Amino acid sequence: MAIKVRIPAPLQKLTQDKAQVEANGSTISELIEDLNRQFPGFKDRLCDTQGKLRRFINIYLNQEDIRFLKMEVTKTKDGDEISIVPAIAGG
Repeated sequence: MAIKVRIPAPLQKLTQDKAQVEANGSTISELIEDLNRQFPGFKDRLCDTQGKLRRFINIYLNQEDIRFLKMEVTKTKDGDEISIVPAIAGG
């Protein structure tokens, strides 16, 4: 069993227009690496050149913001659900 990942509309062009995909990894970082392996260029949209999540990307693990957990080293397990949510600015 894998981890379900909800993909926001702006990134769905990288996932062949899929709104949800499956990936594996024991941490958020490993999950992002697996997504990048499956969908080349995916990591570049989420992470900076040092591999840290970009400020405008929010990731939720089972509806909990990973910023309040351990960011990229947050542990994941089979059956978890990840939501990637780009921040929206306006004014």
